Amino acid sequence: MNGSTPRYPVYVPSKGRAEVCLTPAFLVRDGVPFTMVVEPQESDIYAVKFGPERVLVLPQNDQGLIFVRNWIKDHATVAGHVRHWQLDDNIGWIGRRWKARRVPCDAGVALAAVENFVDRYENVAVAGLNYEMFLPTSRDAPPFQVNCHVYSCSLILNSLPNRWRTLYNDDTDFCLQVLSDGWCTVLFNVFYCWKKWTMQIKGGNTDALYQGDGRLKMARSLERLWPGVVTTKRRFQRPQHVIKNAWKRFDTPLRLKPGIDLAALQPVDEYGMTLKQLKPIKSPELRALVEGAIS
Repeated sequence: MNGSTPRYPVYVPSKGRAEVCLTPAFLVRDGVPFTMVVEPQESDIYAVKFGPERVLVLPQNDQGLIFVRNWIKDHATVAGHVRHWQLDDNIGWIGRRWKARRVPCDAGVALAAVENFVDRYENVAVAGLNYEMFLPTSRDAPPFQVNCHVYSCSLILNSLPNRWRTLYNDDTDFCLQVLSDGWCTVLFNVFYCWKKWTMQIKGGNTDALYQGDGRLKMARSLERLWPGVVTTKRRFQRPQHVIKNAWKRFDTPLRLKPGIDLAALQPVDEYGMTLKQLKPIKSPELRALVEGAIS
C-alpha cells in the first residue's frame, strides 16, 4: 500500500457500543483518521476505549440518529470541509472486487479512491461503498452504479440543503431527496464494505425502532413520504420498502468538471495496491490469477 488516506473527515456515530462496535478496529489497523461521535452520557467510556482525541461529544443525549447525522453534517460544514464521510459503527472491513473476486483492501486507499473519483464531477451529492452481500456476481459487472441508494458508508456533499428527516430509512430518504433535486449518487462495486445485519449487535441509535412491527412501520413511513415512488413488499422474509422501477426513473448523467480529461488518467492508478497471498490457494484458476498478478 502507498499509505493513501481520505482527505475528507471520517465520522462514526455510535451509541451503546463502545465495547462491541466494529468500524474503529479496521480504521485503526489501516491508519485512517476518524472521529467517534457519541453522547455526553457515554463520552468517558468511548474516550477510554478509543482515546479522547478520537471522540467528539454531541450537545445532548438521546436525540436519535437523525439529529446525530444532521449535527455531523453541520460540524463538517463549519469546519470548512467540502464533503464528509459517515460510517456506521457495525462495518467489519472494506474490500476490493478484483477480477470478480473479493479480497480485503486497505480502507484508506478505498476511501481516497472514491474521493478522487467523485471530485472529478460537479454533480455528485452522495457516494459510497456497496454492501458485500449485494455485490453483482457477473464478471462484467460495472465498477460503480449511478443514481441509486447509498447506505452505511457514505460520502456527503456538505453544501446540500437536504437534511436527514425520517426516523426510519433515513439514508434512502436522503438519497431520494437529492436525486429528485437533480443530483447524482454513486454506489461503488469496485470497493465494498462488509457490514453486520441490523440488530445483530446490541445497542445503536436505532435499535428499538426495529422491534415488533418496526420493519413494517419503517417501510410504510417511507411509502407515505414518497407515494408512487416507494411501495411496501415482503423481501428477505420481512416487510421491506421497494423503489419503483429499481431507481431507474432517476437518469441524471454525471457531469465532469471543466478541464477534467479522463483519457489523461491512463494508465489505471492502483494506488500502490499489491496482491498478497495470506493462505494456501486451492483453486487452480485463482492460483493462476494470483501468480500472474504477483509476478
